[in-house]
Amino acid sequence: MNDPLLRIEGQVASPLSLSFDDLCKLPESAQVPDVSRIDPKRQGDAVKLSALLEFAGPAAGVKHLTLHASRDDFHASIPLDAVRDKAILIYRLAGAPLPSKAGGPLRFFIPDFAACHTSEIDECANVKFVDRIELTADRGQDNRPHDGDAHAKLHERERQSG
Repeated sequence: MNDPLLRIEGQVASPLSLSFDDLCKLPESAQVPDVSRIDPKRQGDAVKLSALLEFAGPAAGVKHLTLHASRDDFHASIPLDAVRDKAILIYRLAGAPLPSKAGGPLRFFIPDFAACHTSEIDECANVKFVDRIELTADRGQDNRPHDGDAHAKLHERERQSG
């Protein structure tokens, strides 16, 4: 369980490569046990994005966070300030690494994404299969659907494959 699950890189003081064990060993203040207390539809344990950012040390001028999911070549770039203190990364289910059928290795989740009050954050900013986070001054790679039809097709493909 020491294989890297998550890399945090880009414009940071200390790029990170974190394994399941590394995430488990983060301080209690960084952990979010039982995410169903935040959202009854979710299960597992998470770590706070804000805690991970403290370790990575975003450079001055960083404005965007890009979530990369290499498993399905999905990328979402969102304003960092809107999610810094809200977002979590679900990484554990029943004491084991989050399985891919639940969105593992990590599932980026923004409780009440609508409260971010920006059009750049929608339901598709809750990204499954996350394995890399990139911090940048400018918006990064983003292949989320940007209209209703494309959004519906994406979720229909997910239902058929999952």
